Formats: sequence, structure tokens, C-alpha cells
Amino acid sequence: MTWHRIPWAPLLASALTFTACTSSSSGTTETPDASVSEPDASTSVEWDGGYVPLEEKGNTWPDAGPFAACSFTVNTGDPCPEDFNVFDLSACNRESLANANTDGLFMLTTRTNQSPPAFSSITLRLGSDGGTQYLNNNPITEQASDGNARLYGTRLLMPNGRVLRTMLATCEAPQAPEFTGCYAACNINGKVSTLRTFKSQRPTTWRAGEAEASGLGLVSERLVDIGLPVDIYVTKNHAYVVSITGTLIGKGAGGLTVFDVSDKSAPKKVKTIQLETDNYWNGVWAKGDALYVASADRGVLVFDITQPADPQLVRNLPGGNTDVHTVFVDGDRLYAAAINESVILFDITNPLHPLELNRYSPDGALPHDMFAIGDRLYVSAMLSGFIVADVRNPHDIRTLGQYTYAPPQYAHHNAVGTFGGRTIAFEGGEGPGEHLRVLDITDPAHIVKIGEFQLRPEISIHNMLLVGKKLYVAWYQEGVRVLDVSNPTKPTQVAHYNTYRETEADTGYHYVGAIGIRVPGDGFIYVVDTWRGLLILREQ
Repeated sequence: MTWHRIPWAPLLASALTFTACTSSSSGTTETPDASVSEPDASTSVEWDGGYVPLEEKGNTWPDAGPFAACSFTVNTGDPCPEDFNVFDLSACNRESLANANTDGLFMLTTRTNQSPPAFSSITLRLGSDGGTQYLNNNPITEQASDGNARLYGTRLLMPNGRVLRTMLATCEAPQAPEFTGCYAACNINGKVSTLRTFKSQRPTTWRAGEAEASGLGLVSERLVDIGLPVDIYVTKNHAYVVSITGTLIGKGAGGLTVFDVSDKSAPKKVKTIQLETDNYWNGVWAKGDALYVASADRGVLVFDITQPADPQLVRNLPGGNTDVHTVFVDGDRLYAAAINESVILFDITNPLHPLELNRYSPDGALPHDMFAIGDRLYVSAMLSGFIVADVRNPHDIRTLGQYTYAPPQYAHHNAVGTFGGRTIAFEGGEGPGEHLRVLDITDPAHIVKIGEFQLRPEISIHNMLLVGKKLYVAWYQEGVRVLDVSNPTKPTQVAHYNTYRETEADTGYHYVGAIGIRVPGDGFIYVVDTWRGLLILREQ
């Protein structure tokens, strides 16, 4: 039984962990993320290092068979029908649909009928107000009904003139107002590519019994009005928020938005930077007077922030059309994840003049994100899992160990610290069914899973930040979650803030909500939410 990712838009991510304090050349001390060496606020008993190894089961899902009684009149590989005759609804209890939801945003968990079945998620946004409705983030252009059953379809014209088509039919509502149904998709060759049953869930509904917040309070909120905001770095009393292009979900070109956060209760936007042909900026970090931005078009953009409210672009590295997805700084080393290639290492002894040292891609593994401290590099390498490397000599990088799990794994982000005398990694996958894994990596050649934590399996983790013995997680539609990990075998939630809410602007994209997070040690938590923008929180 496996999970499949549906790639209808580029993945969203950014590297968020910690680094040590540094002073800028101008004498202004930056405010980096708090280090694991800081005193922790946990009240739990100190962990003694003991654990019971846990079995790795991959991204499994309890399987009770097809989600709906509907079936299909075609098979995968057949010519794509021009109407909704792809569905057979004769076995559906369509009368029950009279009580089904017809408005709002729905996350649909889908299942194939193959053996073993594969699972994935799609999204559906419905409305009865005459506005645009969306299926898989594309406007619904075809509608029909069959009794109480509703049928929806989209047609997406590709640059080559061919059409991608998706279709959906509701079948019944055994637990109204939630509903089940069937879903089909056709590829650009005009062939049926996907046939699945599904069940609905409202991701904008907070978890059962939860209030908006517990242990966290909102100090201020400011909209980011360019692109889709995804990452943040806080230094010199300024918050630097980067955005990606979000045209498909009703957003424009991305760029950089600078906020003066001297007054946490009233952040002030002081500058916006956009480049005409370079506007997919997904990660951000700083050292001294240098701000590093991950660009999908030109690698790492280096800005001079000697005047923090007025960043000046001075160069891009390594040159050419390099797609850098995330960046991370540890000491005098800058790491950049060229997502289709390798981790690029730079010497940033002179922060505004990085010098390339080497590139690392063991056995062709493609990096998504990374964490580094001292002579160790920890790479979240997507389908290749979690990789530990020795980077003491940057010209002779050595792979020390790797942790993989049942495909289609998607190692996305990690944070590492020392607990009970052991080196512990917190690894978060991205995608439906993914969750937090806790790994003992003291011996990288023999990595052991010792703990895990999961909320609703339909909703994915995005980024995490380890401060002392608390793990701060940006968890998409689950908002911000704070976990006490003083006993890493048993992560325990101690605070949360539900940032996500259903808005008119939300087209139903799957990877939205709390996405970027920083805890710079000034007593505040800085969060980027894809729709709400910059939120500043405080622990209570």
C-alpha cells in the first residue's frame, strides 16, 4: 500500500533550523535562530538515552477497501471520454447525497483499485454563490448532475496545444455531510491515466475539540501582497519574507518583502523587491550583512543588507540557470540545495563574496533541504531518504549513512540535536500520510527509528525548528505546533496556533497554511502562512 504525490504544482519548502550568533561587518549584531545550546523550557524528566527500536512501516494507510461504490466504464490507457460517461454510478446511494456538503474546501483522499492500492490527495473547492469552483487547483469548467450526484470537470490547455482533463463524480454520503465518489484523469496524450475512488474531509475544520490556540498568542499579522509567501529570516530587527510565483492559485509573481519588526505589535512593510524574469524565491537565510535567497532561476541571490530596510542585489551564484530551492548557513559555510542536482557548498568567510567549494550528490540523490552543524551535513533527499555526510573536508565529502523507508517516501526537512548523550534527528516527510520520524543517528551507519508523531494523516508537515528541547513545526493546515521533545521517543504537543482558515482567495491548493517559521531568540515566533502572510506569535 503506497502513497503517490500528484505534481500539479512545484513543491513548496524552505530550510529552517538554527545557527550560531554572528556579527556583521558593520558592527550590528544579527538575530539568528536560537541554538540548541540555549536553555530549554521543558519541565520533563531528562531522557536517559534508552529506547525500543520502532519498525519502519513507511507511509501506510489503514485500508478498508474502495472508498465508494461507483466504478468506471474505461480502463487506464483507454482513450479519454469527452463526457462524464467514464463513471458508473448505478451502485451509488445517490439519495444520501441530499445531505452532503456543497460549499467549501474539501481534501479528497483517493485510492486506486490495484493491489496493493495507492493513495494520494486532491482538493475540491465548491460554492453556490456563482464564483469560480476548483478541482485540483484548476477552475471547474464542466458541470452536470445525475439525481443528487454531482459531476465536475476541468480542461487545462498546455503550451503544446494538448489538453489535460480531470473528472469527478460524487456517489453517496454515508456519513453526511462528508461524501464519497470517483475521480478520473487523462494525460496530454488523450489517454486515461488515473481511476480512483475517494472520500472527503474538510481541512479547514480544526482538529476535533481544539480551540484556535493553546499556549500561543497572536501579537500581530501583516499581509504579504506578492506571490505566495513561503519562507522567512529575521535579523537586524527586520523580517525578510520570500515568495514564489503562485499564478495557478490566484497569486502573482513572487519576490522579497521586507518588514521592520522593531515594534512586534505593528510590523511595517518597508520594501518589496521583484525581478521581471526571476520571481520564484523559495528560501532565505542571512549572515552578517549578506542575505541569501534561493532562486529557481538563478541559484543563490546575494543581497547586501548593510542598510537592513534597503537590500541591494550584488550577485547571483553559482551562475547560469541553477534551480536552488533552499539555503542554510552554519558558521562560515553556506549550503544551497540545487533541487535537480546537488547540495552546493560555499565558503562565506566573506559573507558578501561566497566562494564555491564543492557539490554533493551521493549516488544521484537529489536534495530538497538540509541541516548542518560542525562537520556533519544532514540532507533530506526526497525519494532517496535521509542522508548523513562528513563535510569536515569540503573537497572530500563522505557519506556516513542513509535512512530510507517504503516508497514513495519523500524526505523533506530535518533538524538535529543532542539528547541523553545521543545524536537525534527529527525528520519530516511531505505529502499525505507523512509524519514526524525521530531517528537515533549517533552511529550514522546504523540509524534507528525511536519515535514518531502524527496529526491528521491527510495533512502534511512542512518545516521544523529545534530550539533547546522544543520542536516548532509549521504544519500547513494544522498551523503551528510546538512539541516537547525532551524525551525524543515520545514527542508531546504543548502548544498550538491554528493559523489556517478558509478564505475566498483559497482555490483549494493542497500545500497551503503555515509553511515558514523562525524562533530568533527575541521572545517571539515568526510564522509565514501562505494566505495570511507574516504572523508574530508569543508563547503564553
